[in-house]
Amino acid sequence: MKNINQESKRRRVRQYHRNNPWRLNAEGIFVPHAYPKRRELSWWDDVGFILNGRRVMVWWVHPRMKYADAIEDAVWAEVGEPPKSFSGSLDPDSCTKLYKRQGRSRRKVVGYKAAPQTAETTDFFNRLNAVQRRIETEGLDLVVRPSMSVRTLDWCLGIELCVPCEVLSEADVVSLAHTVRQMLKGGRSLALLGEFLVGYQYGKAEWLAEATARQRDRDDAEHQ
Repeated sequence: MKNINQESKRRRVRQYHRNNPWRLNAEGIFVPHAYPKRRELSWWDDVGFILNGRRVMVWWVHPRMKYADAIEDAVWAEVGEPPKSFSGSLDPDSCTKLYKRQGRSRRKVVGYKAAPQTAETTDFFNRLNAVQRRIETEGLDLVVRPSMSVRTLDWCLGIELCVPCEVLSEADVVSLAHTVRQMLKGGRSLALLGEFLVGYQYGKAEWLAEATARQRDRDDAEHQ
C-alpha cells in the first residue's frame, strides 16, 4: 500500500522543480559554491542534481566537521554563557548611530557603532579563546563514524551525508554528486559506498594528526 503522505510530498517536490528552474552545470549538477583557492582539508559542502524529475540536495560533511562541532560544544560548556554586558552592547539602543547627510538639512542612519567592550566581556572572550586553543590542542575522546539520513522535503529529497572524502574543488563536489546519484539509483545503503568505509572512524588520533594542515589552511585564509 502506498504511503499517501509520502506520495503527496513527492508530487510537491516535482511540481516545485517544474516551477522553479535550477541553475545546472554542463553535467547537470547544481554547484552553489565557488572554489577560488585550494585548501589542504575540507569540512562541508552542498551539491544538488535531478533524479526522476525531482531535486536531490546533498548536505555533506567530513567527519572532522562533526568532531570540530563537538569541540565547539565542549568549549562553550566549560566557559558558559557570555556576560550580560556583552548582550547589552549589541542592543541598538546602546549603540552610536552613524549618519549620512542627504541634502542640506536631512540625514539618514546608515549604521551603528557598538558600545566599547567592558572589562568583563574582554576577560570572557580571552578565557573562551584560551579554552578553545587548549581543547583543540588536546583533542576529545570522541569517535565519529560515517552516517547518512534521507528526508523528503517539500522542495527536494534531502540527503545528510557524513563520509571521509575530500571536497576541495568543483570536480570533487561533482564526483560526490555522481556517487550519491548512483547510490540512489541502485537502492544501495551507506555500507555499500565502498570498502574503505567499513570500520572507518575519525577520532582524537586523526584530529591531532591534522593539526599542521589545519594551521596552514588558517594562515592561508588570513593572507587572502
